[in-house]
Amino acid sequence: MTPKVLGILNVTPDSFSDGGLFRGVDDAKERVMEMVRQGADAIDIGGESTRPGSFEISVEEELERVIPVLEAISCEIDVPLSIDTRRAEVVREALSHGVSIVNDTSALQDDSELCHVIAQHQLTVILMHRKGTPESMQRGPGYIDVLAEIHTFLEERIEFAIAAGIARDRIVVDPGLGFGKRVADNYEIARGIEFLRSLSVPLLLGASRKSFTGVFDDSPPEQRLPASLAFVARARESAVEWVRVHDVAETVTFLRAMAAIDDPLLVGEGSS
Repeated sequence: MTPKVLGILNVTPDSFSDGGLFRGVDDAKERVMEMVRQGADAIDIGGESTRPGSFEISVEEELERVIPVLEAISCEIDVPLSIDTRRAEVVREALSHGVSIVNDTSALQDDSELCHVIAQHQLTVILMHRKGTPESMQRGPGYIDVLAEIHTFLEERIEFAIAAGIARDRIVVDPGLGFGKRVADNYEIARGIEFLRSLSVPLLLGASRKSFTGVFDDSPPEQRLPASLAFVARARESAVEWVRVHDVAETVTFLRAMAAIDDPLLVGEGSS
């Protein structure tokens, strides 16, 4: 199965890979349009960095970053819009600008009102596993059985979401690569991702440009595409429904080539 591609747009000054690149509305809009042309199935817009070591910002500042961008693009694209936030107020403001997906790195733990907003408006929610807070999560994380612990956590959060009125078919789960994980944990999660199938909801894998993809050559974030694509390949092999990526064009081409290897009818009859 070919995963759908969720294109990343961070309108922040301090995100680990693209922080500061798309803070202007025109630049952000241009990047969104580019990702859609490149084949993104949905766009995920975030106004608060949740990278390791980051600090919480105010709701007002988050709104000032994301709402002008949403206003500029909501009538210009025909793919779903996701808001990467932990806050109910941000989602409420984003609703009138076409947002239909909430990507919550806290899995509905950081704002008690968020689950009710999602349920009331029948939004899709991505529940992510995170051990600790962004400020502290990479300070010596540890697990006895990383996949079992993630499974237990996500199972509890799915039950919480359903009890709050969110339909199971509107829930996606993300094991949270890089969020309170040791380097080896991220590779173990990808290796055993099928273990999370028993949760009976779609899966999302987000490895794009994260630090553990640079351990082989000490590459900076913008040069971590090769290892990032290895996780995309693993997602496809494991029938993961979504991948969240910065490099949309390269990911879409990679997935199309993988699909064509399996199905020759997807390739025209060329001479070379």
